[in-house]
Amino acid sequence: MNIPNYTDVEQAHKIVQKYAHRTPVLSSVSINSIVGAELFFKCENLQKVGAFKFRGACNAVFSLSEEDAQKGVATHSSGNHAAALALAAHMRGIAAHIVMPENSPGIKKKAVAGYGAKITFCKPTLQARERTLAKVIEETGATEIHPYSNFNVIAGQGTAAKELIEDKGDFDVIMAPVGGGGLLSGTAISTKHLLPACKVIAAEPVGADDAYRSFHSGKFVPSENPKTIADGLLTSLGERNFAIILDKVDDIVTVSEESIVEAMRMIWERMKIIIEPSSAVPLAAILEKKVDVQGKKVGIILSGGNLDLGKLPF
Repeated sequence: MNIPNYTDVEQAHKIVQKYAHRTPVLSSVSINSIVGAELFFKCENLQKVGAFKFRGACNAVFSLSEEDAQKGVATHSSGNHAAALALAAHMRGIAAHIVMPENSPGIKKKAVAGYGAKITFCKPTLQARERTLAKVIEETGATEIHPYSNFNVIAGQGTAAKELIEDKGDFDVIMAPVGGGGLLSGTAISTKHLLPACKVIAAEPVGADDAYRSFHSGKFVPSENPKTIADGLLTSLGERNFAIILDKVDDIVTVSEESIVEAMRMIWERMKIIIEPSSAVPLAAILEKKVDVQGKKVGIILSGGNLDLGKLPF
């Protein structure tokens, strides 16, 4: 199995920085005093398409050969990856074929269509998604870009932590949420190369704790019927991601739904920025004291800001 290393992240950054925002790193005096640590938030909620996913999609699309690119790219996704791939393909002037479950949120369907992607709807099961995607690829010859278990996607996601460390220097701990593991594996590759002594810790909702169980048992545990408000973290870990996480991540902790809402609200109220529930999971772990941050300098990657404003949890 091909695993990216830090050289691949540097290579990705050369591509990504031409198209993506170098997102700001913000901090809050009041949150720092509540948790007794210095927290620095890398604001991928302010990234294009409103999520870190644009980095990986952008690297994957612009790394394709001219010949492959002309046949387009394809994926199945109901969320941020769909929009990210659609925009990256649009920027390169190639087709994006997105398979979406018919029950995807209307706002997500609109975003993906707005970036010019060709959407094929399917039943909302993984089997239906995979079957429909296989058919689309067979008909078009498009290259599949997996949302997280893809070499170039992981390398692209690693550019967020690279920028965070370049902008703010040394850290004791760097945290990210974990779902499929694209962001976490990329973050771990960059962090362990640039700051070998820095701890990489991931947080996950207790109702979707497959990464927690996989990590602590050392064996892949699939996600079954996950239930959490953090809809970006419902997927099972990717195989390639799990290999990197076992090798480079120091710990994975879980948090309650109540803490996720509390952390999300705290960031909205005190930092005046919009984040989605998945982004709040690392801060939730700090509020629950699952991670010891007392007197430490901590980097947190805020993964995204896409949510339905008509259905706020608070």
